[in-house]
Amino acid sequence: MPVTASYDKPGITFQTEDQRYKVNVHARFQFRYATPDDTQPLIRDDYAQEQGTEFGVNRSRLKIKGHAYKRWLRFSMEYDLKNNYLLDYRFRMEKYDALKVKLGQWKLEYSRERSISSGGQQMLDRSIINRHFTIDRHQAVSVYGHIQSGETLDFNYWAGIGTGTGRGSNQDDDSQPLYFGRLQWNALGGGVGFVASDLSVSSQPRLSFAYAAATNRSRYTRFSSSGGGSLTGFDTGQPGQFEITQFNIDGAFQYAGLSAQAEYHEKTITDRRNNNLETDLKGYYVQVGYFFHQLVDAWPKHLELAGRYASYEPESVTDKTQTEYAVAANYFIQGHKNKVTVDATYFEQSQALLTDVDEWRYRIQWDVSF
Repeated sequence: MPVTASYDKPGITFQTEDQRYKVNVHARFQFRYATPDDTQPLIRDDYAQEQGTEFGVNRSRLKIKGHAYKRWLRFSMEYDLKNNYLLDYRFRMEKYDALKVKLGQWKLEYSRERSISSGGQQMLDRSIINRHFTIDRHQAVSVYGHIQSGETLDFNYWAGIGTGTGRGSNQDDDSQPLYFGRLQWNALGGGVGFVASDLSVSSQPRLSFAYAAATNRSRYTRFSSSGGGSLTGFDTGQPGQFEITQFNIDGAFQYAGLSAQAEYHEKTITDRRNNNLETDLKGYYVQVGYFFHQLVDAWPKHLELAGRYASYEPESVTDKTQTEYAVAANYFIQGHKNKVTVDATYFEQSQALLTDVDEWRYRIQWDVSF
């Protein structure tokens, strides 16, 4: 059967003449300069780093997506070229809008901030609370869909079961998998997808609210693209040692070049091998961005300013409280597929009986897909 090839902004697309088979291949790179460093301070010693600079490739990804046999039988994968491992692979059956099925390995749909691609973010990086509350990637199976029964009765939902041991692991460690669910109400119809910045300058307001919850038992207290790990103050435990229950409430709004989003998280870690000792964590952030060309004609049309405040609070007043103040400017050359971002972030950490510590960080990044 004849196959055509074309450049599809980004990437090369191959498809058969009858369009039953289609594959798009493209790559994405983030080139970043940072001073004095490019890491998020976690402990007091991190704030005492000597002044310096960092420059390099922050992310490099190869992406493949398409469909086979039927347009609603879709697949995708993402490979991390920098760290040399497979990030995502997903097989989706999406024949019906109200009921879809997905299996593979991906970032489970829990929080808005983490579900937004690193290439589609409004700020240069995710907030300080992401490290503590994301459930990140797991091998899983889920059902999801979009139910629309009128402008105010518009919902998205996701629910599924995962291994609960992070990226690259194909089994749970204690026969108790991870369960997660997210329900999103699109109050004005349509809603806000997992995307930041109102690039389309929406002519109608869009508003979404969501509640998500997850529970899991494993040897880990946090997850990231690297897999299972440990939060500050915890070591990697025994299989099934840490039981985690958590929830998240988030919201997003976009209209006429203005975008806003916010999240509130709570998480309880129960150490089943240490007298059921509980640790409670709380955190939230608020983020706003705007294309000022909507107010001032002389302002560059593709230039957006954004800001964020975030706070992370462990359970005890003797523990450290972390705050983040960040501002960023995005210049969109071709939307999120080709953009330049500069940011400045102020971190502060306070702890009872100790003086506060703080740090400024400055960065510039070019994110491009082709």
